Amino acid sequence: MTKYLLRRILHGIVSIFIVVAIVMVMIYSMIDRNQVFAQDPMFTKVSNNQKTLYKYRKWQEFGYIDYITFSDYMQKLYQNGEVDEDTRREAVVLGRRPDKDSKLTSKYIRQFQEYCQEQGYTYQRLDAIMASQKKVATGGNPAAFAYKDRPLALRLWNYVRNLITVDNIHAVTDDVGERGLTYTLHDPLAGGKFSPAIIGNGTLHKYLLYCDNHFPYIHQNLVFLNLGKSYTVNPGVEITTTMSKSQGSYVTSMVTYPSGVTERSADDLHSAVYQSPSTEENVTTKGRFTDNYTSVLTVKANPSRMGYSFMIGIIAVCIAYLLGVPLGILMALKKDKLADRIGTAYIVFIMAVPSLSYILIFKAIGNGLGLPTTFDMSSKSKLMFVLPIISLALPSIGSLMRWLRRYMIDQMNSDYVKFARSGGLSEGEIFSKHILKNAAIPIVHGIPGAVLGALVGAFITERVYVVPGIGGLLINAINAYDNGVIVGVTLFYAVISVASMILGDLLISLVDPRISFTSKAR
Repeated sequence: MTKYLLRRILHGIVSIFIVVAIVMVMIYSMIDRNQVFAQDPMFTKVSNNQKTLYKYRKWQEFGYIDYITFSDYMQKLYQNGEVDEDTRREAVVLGRRPDKDSKLTSKYIRQFQEYCQEQGYTYQRLDAIMASQKKVATGGNPAAFAYKDRPLALRLWNYVRNLITVDNIHAVTDDVGERGLTYTLHDPLAGGKFSPAIIGNGTLHKYLLYCDNHFPYIHQNLVFLNLGKSYTVNPGVEITTTMSKSQGSYVTSMVTYPSGVTERSADDLHSAVYQSPSTEENVTTKGRFTDNYTSVLTVKANPSRMGYSFMIGIIAVCIAYLLGVPLGILMALKKDKLADRIGTAYIVFIMAVPSLSYILIFKAIGNGLGLPTTFDMSSKSKLMFVLPIISLALPSIGSLMRWLRRYMIDQMNSDYVKFARSGGLSEGEIFSKHILKNAAIPIVHGIPGAVLGALVGAFITERVYVVPGIGGLLINAINAYDNGVIVGVTLFYAVISVASMILGDLLISLVDPRISFTSKAR
């Protein structure tokens, strides 16, 4: 069994790697990179050379290219001690055209071009765009920069290499004083109550482990799944945060900050992340903080995207098994009778009608009955869950009925059932000990996939009912060409799929001891 699990896990990791690679090839090689600006409001606000620079900067953020400006190059020389501040400031002032550059600027421009050639960059110079003979047009200032495409293999390797990040006391490069970890049984944020926590200094997160009264009660910031950042759907926010953090309106409470200041706020101090000081007053703004762990998330009233998807999905799964299994058994026991014919008609309907069509049908029916047809996070009504749950449960019920009926009928016609009857076993014993047990094995194998699949949401259902879940997140990312979210969510789906298959194999081996994954030499 152990060898089998290790082999399946290894194969699963390879499969996940291949899936991510294929998605990256499709995104970065087959889709015009200009499409990323299709829904970018800033792109329409900039003009002339400024628009060109904006495009290259965004392409770098999206992972298409490596990009460096002449100003960045001069800043690097200054940091390395190769030029002083006065030289840097004078050199970065470009003329309207190359022939208008000062001697100092021309010298370092040539040096920049040589550097670009050595590093494989493509150098580009933008002349000033003039509104009149003496006035530069808006966004028309001259610029010099260089770029090179990022190799897909390198991009994939960097993504996989940085996928799992472990926080440590050397994560922050600034001078933070004495680095280390502190373990306490009385978290300062818990008001002196018994609440174990591990607090770091020099770590990216201040609280690496802590406890509170919210499920799952023990929380950690030590190991982080780095799926990347969103650029358009939720700009600048980590994808894992986008999927897992609460949504909706702020929930305020009396918060006591590290400095001792107490005020009503929605800040979640347990989420504090180190932020390098950019101004002299940033770390003591309004006297709240005593260190640089000042970037915090906020507490909101509604579940996360993953929370909404899981709630709807898991209830739909429970309903599907509670109805689909007994109905499938009934159809098999009443083969070719009224119950079987009604069940078959339902199965044919649910399979023949496209999913979008029957979802819209039930949405119209629900609207006629007065049920909410769209999600409203500000509403406390649970009725808005009804239609999405029904829409998800109906096809699953039909699938379970269909396959369980088929498996049971196959078992009923097996030779071992005839031998069992001839051996004197009752129909009840044959049904419970043999037919149902054997027919249930394929159904049981799908349970982990159904449960874990609830985490990934449902594309069409969430789109139709405007559910703020994971399924809608991927659709929004595709529409907005948010490459980071597309790759990150695809990776998440792939991991869930592999885990489902492995757990399904383990589950059927528990249900039926005759199934063994141990290979024996003959």
